[in-house]
Amino acid sequence: MYIPANKHIAVWDNVYGFDYSPLKKTALTEPLVDTVEMKAVVTDPTSVLTLDLYKVTIADLAFSSPFSLSARRNDYVHAIIAWFDIDFTACHKPIRFSTGPHTKYTHWKQTVFYLTDALTCEEGEKISGRLTCSPNDRNRRDLDIKIDWKLETQDVTRMGEGKTEYKM
Repeated sequence: MYIPANKHIAVWDNVYGFDYSPLKKTALTEPLVDTVEMKAVVTDPTSVLTLDLYKVTIADLAFSSPFSLSARRNDYVHAIIAWFDIDFTACHKPIRFSTGPHTKYTHWKQTVFYLTDALTCEEGEKISGRLTCSPNDRNRRDLDIKIDWKLETQDVTRMGEGKTEYKM
């Protein structure tokens, strides 16, 4: 049995025999906080934002950053994964940890931003884009996140690009 990598979205096609596929669009706008296995990660990671916790301002927390991800192997990309790494350097013994899929489990897990369509990547190809994040106007504790992406390939049959707005 084939279970698609985006089963969180595909489940709406058949919920106990009922077609709830109109809910897919809504489900795509809600990022999933979950554990991602390293073997599911297709690209090299890239940093989109670095903050100095001694100097950060509220204005710094609304940002727009370009990104470029390089495919490590031929595979499908169903989502963009986010996590944070942190360094505590102003202490006697510096401490560093990550919440990424390449390290030990933490309760923060990772955030999965599903793409509207899977991309078929080949090793060395790039997925470029922009991640924009800002507090929600109605609830400052919520985030509005927009991700634009484009698969940079010479193969016109695999070209893909899009954008999705997420609420978190």
